[in-house]
Amino acid sequence: MAISVVMPALEMAQENGKLLAWRKKEGESVRKGEPLLEIETDKAVVEIEAPGDGVLVGVTAEVGAVVPVGETIAWLVAPGEKPPAKSTMTAAPTARATTVTPSAASSKPTQEKTAAATPSATAQISPKARRLAKELGVDISQVRGTGPDGTITAEDVQGFADGKSGGSAAAASSATAAAAVSTAAGGGEPLSQIARLMAERTTQSWTTVPHFFLVQNVDAGKLVETQKKLGAGAAAGTAPSVTDVLIAILARVLAKHPRMNSSWANGTIHANPDVNISVAMAVKDGVVGAVIPKADASKIADISKLRRELTERARAGKLRPADISGGTFTLSNLGMYKVDAFTAIITPPQCAILAVGAIIDTVVPVDGKPGIRPVMTMTLSSDHRVVDGARAAEFLAELASAIRDPEKYL
Repeated sequence: MAISVVMPALEMAQENGKLLAWRKKEGESVRKGEPLLEIETDKAVVEIEAPGDGVLVGVTAEVGAVVPVGETIAWLVAPGEKPPAKSTMTAAPTARATTVTPSAASSKPTQEKTAAATPSATAQISPKARRLAKELGVDISQVRGTGPDGTITAEDVQGFADGKSGGSAAAASSATAAAAVSTAAGGGEPLSQIARLMAERTTQSWTTVPHFFLVQNVDAGKLVETQKKLGAGAAAGTAPSVTDVLIAILARVLAKHPRMNSSWANGTIHANPDVNISVAMAVKDGVVGAVIPKADASKIADISKLRRELTERARAGKLRPADISGGTFTLSNLGMYKVDAFTAIITPPQCAILAVGAIIDTVVPVDGKPGIRPVMTMTLSSDHRVVDGARAAEFLAELASAIRDPEKYL
């Protein structure tokens, strides 16, 4: 039986994926679990495994194509078997081809094009656009769909909310064209898919999520001592880092403050059953969030091993879907870059992110006298729809206490 190969959805807000490479050629045999293709999303370059055994046939997406989530791009069939007819090549009813030939485009009735640009209560709307409309309180029946076949896109919703009365896609197209001209003339730098979508997501988070911030300085002396103790005798390159110890402490404190581990979705608060720490990692074109699942129940040695593997895969552009999925809280540590303190932007639907600066020798009161202690600044960004200041302060206070006495929590 033929197995469809579709553009996967790696996150809630994903609408498309860019095909970067086929790891197998058409006509080659493939085993289930073998690397089959690489795609680029707003989070990372991800390697996708084959969903089953078979011969790769019916490839419809070329390298560089941007394909809607759910669209069938190839088939895995038994030797000698033919792929299903073209009419059944789409796995999802809303999936569409990304290109149209001039003859096909010219054969569409003018009335259909006009209808696509008119607000309609029954118009198709992408999942991302529907969620954004709920976030912004936009009546989708008043939004003009400028996507394929009149589909309402997230850009249409945002444009309407900004008072543009739809047509944002056309404006975006003009902006894109202008950017292309500017780039060709040496006036700008084109963005990769990751950088472009990261810019969109951070802008959306900053403009739609009601952030508030709490800052606390904490004595990190015991944290450093614990990290050194855990690394004593470890083989080169295997000793836990300060980030690894922080992940373990943070996860255990989050387990005691479940509201800080919750998500905001569709106007409601969702409690996450697991504590999955997303670690912000710098890559060539931006930042990815690689996930340490169930970190609250994991040993530091296991956290350290997985974090190193994720870092290597992120830098090599070989992250897997599971590596970037399911994060419930993000840790961003820029201490290794000698940053004293910074403020981070929340990654929806998560409700908070912790920004950690460098550990710096600082003059502080010690037993009533001036002394020098290693101090670290933590900045907690929280979504006020999910938590209030008191809850966030209680969480940050206990986290600081845990950092001052790590062995009590590990």
